[in-house]
Amino acid sequence: LYCYKTNVNKTFKMYCGHGNLMHDNNLTEFREDFAKAKHIAIITGAGVSAESGVPTFRGQGGYWRKWQAQDLATPEAFSRDPSLVWEFYHYRREVMRSKMPNPAHLAIAECESRLSKQGRSVVIITQNIDELHHRAGSEHVYEIHGSLFKTRCMSCGEVKANHKSPICPALEGKGEPDPGAKDARIPVEHLPRCDRSGCNGLLRPHVVWFGETLDSDILTAVEQELEKCDLCLVVGTSSIVYPAAMFAPQVAGRGVPVAEFNMECTPATMRFKYHFEGPCGVTLPPALERHESEVI
Repeated sequence: LYCYKTNVNKTFKMYCGHGNLMHDNNLTEFREDFAKAKHIAIITGAGVSAESGVPTFRGQGGYWRKWQAQDLATPEAFSRDPSLVWEFYHYRREVMRSKMPNPAHLAIAECESRLSKQGRSVVIITQNIDELHHRAGSEHVYEIHGSLFKTRCMSCGEVKANHKSPICPALEGKGEPDPGAKDARIPVEHLPRCDRSGCNGLLRPHVVWFGETLDSDILTAVEQELEKCDLCLVVGTSSIVYPAAMFAPQVAGRGVPVAEFNMECTPATMRFKYHFEGPCGVTLPPALERHESEVI
């Protein structure tokens, strides 16, 4: 699949494949759908976070030391070397302290707040684990892959928010990403431990690792939101990570307008009514700003 754009009467026409006209990249028409929508679902992916400078650890150059995310973000890796995996996640937690929500996060949060006063709903369904939507002010957020700032006890199963820096004394100053950095080899008893009375079990990051299934309760809630939405936005996601990759195509399949905001076409682009190409922080704010029909 490839795409290119041509400006025809100030309306961008999107072409895919062998030059077949796919759909109009028409902001005016999208804004009409936006003005009518009562239940808006916004699905976000790594592209939104990348515009805040958040590393993805995927693709060329996406390494921590000599590993990519899929090498360390597995139950097997944690079982084999919990110290190494905690160094990786400690580094990611610390990096996030210097990152801020970007205009895309802020536009989504402002839209949610504004529309809630009109009896309309906006729900964010994110694959990101960085909590930038929360920090931007969004309230109705489903983190389908978990959060860097939550832990889960391997013994008692308790899930708990944790914003400590460092998360435990032994990890202070650890997690250096340089390929030449030495592994800390922290004894397991000095890694993050559960503070629930009588437990002291080993904590793990409360994120969905490769090979694990998504939380069934969250999935059920997400499915209910997608069934009632009358407008769907797909923002900064490659549409190749399942099951999230099927969310928007399923919505489009029942005739609901779907708008994709991304740096490039994706495998799902041809299924959607709209495609807005470019940085989400540039394309999304004008799409979500107050419409002239809004009275509040």
